[in-house]
Amino acid sequence: MDFATIVGLVTVVGLILMGIMIGSPLIIFFDLTSMIIVGFGSVFILGIAFPWSDCKKTFSILKKAFMTEPKKAEELLTLMRQMSTRARREGVLALEDVARTQEDEFLKRGIQMVVDGHDPEAIEDVLYSELDKIEERHKNGAQIFEYMGGASPALGMIGTLIGLVQMLQNMEDPSAIGPAMAVALLTTFYGSCIANVFAIPVAEKLKRRSTEELAEKALVAQGLLSILSGESPRFLIDRLNVQLPPGERFQEAS
Repeated sequence: MDFATIVGLVTVVGLILMGIMIGSPLIIFFDLTSMIIVGFGSVFILGIAFPWSDCKKTFSILKKAFMTEPKKAEELLTLMRQMSTRARREGVLALEDVARTQEDEFLKRGIQMVVDGHDPEAIEDVLYSELDKIEERHKNGAQIFEYMGGASPALGMIGTLIGLVQMLQNMEDPSAIGPAMAVALLTTFYGSCIANVFAIPVAEKLKRRSTEELAEKALVAQGLLSILSGESPRFLIDRLNVQLPPGERFQEAS
């Protein structure tokens, strides 16, 4: 579970609510019509911009922003070193039982291709082609929330304009203008909150998670190719360490 996402969202929402309640009752910021226009509109407008096959994955994509934690590089490099040592001692066929224990499909499939004895160039082509497809899928997922972040304020403005038109149709009672104007502005408030507190930050977190996952899988691909080429475990770690920040490098490599 990604506590940073959860704590950040809860804290920001709490600060907004606290700011409201310090100066006024919370109930005056509740308007059902505005919520329907902006809330439901922000969800269903995705069906106009994206195919249904992408829309129905929205919740599973959103889950990655709240639930996914990147693997520690040290754990991955430890596994790579163990496989390299075993492959040099017993041959790559000995890695078949390692493949069975892996939950990550990319790693499992990569190990199996090494065990099956495929040509290194072919394995490299398959692994990096899959990385390209993963990157494309992640980009499409982040775009959904980026679009929501742009559409929500626009829907809020549409709701405000609706409210203003309705208000101007009833100018006979000056005392009603103020409350009507406040209700009209609530749609802009809702749209801004959905965009800047939820949609845009989620899109940025998904981009970050994509970068981390792609870097992790790139390490897997390079490690497997190093094992296949018969490089020593120490050199394998040195090769992978250079792609990591100093604080995340495998310390035993030295």
